[in-house]
Amino acid sequence: MLLSLTQWLLALYPEELGFLRVFQYLTFRAVLAALTSLLIGLAFGPWVIRRLTEMKIGQPIREYGVQAHLEKRNTPTMGGVLVLIGIGVSTLLWFDWTNRFVWVVMLVTFGFGAIGWVDDWRKVVRKDPEGMRSREKFMWQSLIGIVAALYLVFSVAETSNLRVLELFLRWVTSGFSTELPPRADLMVPFFKSISYPLGVYGFIILTWFVIVGASNAVNFTDGLDGLAIMPVVLVGSALGVFAYVTGNAVFSRYLLFPHIPGAGELLVFCSAMAGAGLAFLWFNTKPAQVFMGDVGALALGGALGTIAVITRQEIVLGIMGGVFVAEALSVMIQVGWFKFTKKRYGRGRRIFLMAPLHHHFEKKGWAETQVVVRFWIITMLLCLVGLASLKLR
Repeated sequence: MLLSLTQWLLALYPEELGFLRVFQYLTFRAVLAALTSLLIGLAFGPWVIRRLTEMKIGQPIREYGVQAHLEKRNTPTMGGVLVLIGIGVSTLLWFDWTNRFVWVVMLVTFGFGAIGWVDDWRKVVRKDPEGMRSREKFMWQSLIGIVAALYLVFSVAETSNLRVLELFLRWVTSGFSTELPPRADLMVPFFKSISYPLGVYGFIILTWFVIVGASNAVNFTDGLDGLAIMPVVLVGSALGVFAYVTGNAVFSRYLLFPHIPGAGELLVFCSAMAGAGLAFLWFNTKPAQVFMGDVGALALGGALGTIAVITRQEIVLGIMGGVFVAEALSVMIQVGWFKFTKKRYGRGRRIFLMAPLHHHFEKKGWAETQVVVRFWIITMLLCLVGLASLKLR
């Protein structure tokens, strides 16, 4: 919005207001987006926490969980609303409204946030720790993921909405068999020329898997004070670097990345997400004054997955978000093994003391802050590995 305003003012007074040309710089707007979302979160955080407390929106705690967590029973949840407000306001202020990719990421983010809102509301109102049933949640997540995938499969491959429409029509008239341009291939990091052509159907399936998978993985990770939000900030910031590179014709050519016009504007969204995340961490660090809830975790995970798809860094997202991947795998392995052994032996057995993985380490005697900080350190190292793929090719 402010970019359009400055362009209008420059057209009227090019000499008098020449200093406004600084708003044309993407990096400048990205820094201001981070500062804006950070200030919004710090300013409105206490008010949001008071409102959630007055509404008695406290976090339900499973009785069979870690006993030390029972003291958190009355801590307000749904604090992810604060993060989404910061991201939404800051992004709308500082990004180029004509950019199609940011709108897609915003749609996924707030769509998944709405799913999380309903889930959290059921937990609070019905006092049901399980919230929205998994099948219902998965259905709505899949619907949003498929809608995003159907647009991105052609949008990533072309440079404008008009050419996206032309590509879609060619795909329909050719009997749904048109292959996509090389920039839509699955990139393998650390190799110069190795990529896997996905085709239309492969791209849609992969996009759905990455968006829905990332959303649930972040949600599984959100179980301790500050555990999920800091990795989201780190991974999101790193993805912002990839977005800047893929959106820049010079840098993408030099670093042998596919050039995706318009992807660079996602740096503004990533910066806003980082600022909002740090502001939320101010109130979420132990002892937490507020919890993120599904409204924040599902939304932020969906955003990370969508940005990774647009920048063609799905594998790198899995590397940098290794903590999220490990948390999700621990749940799947635990549930799968329990069901298998119960069917075969009549009694379910567990591989981990408790899933997700962070609870396993708590059961082994790690303090909550030890688990959180060590997972942060691992994420920092994994993000450095992911960023190394920019040059090591």
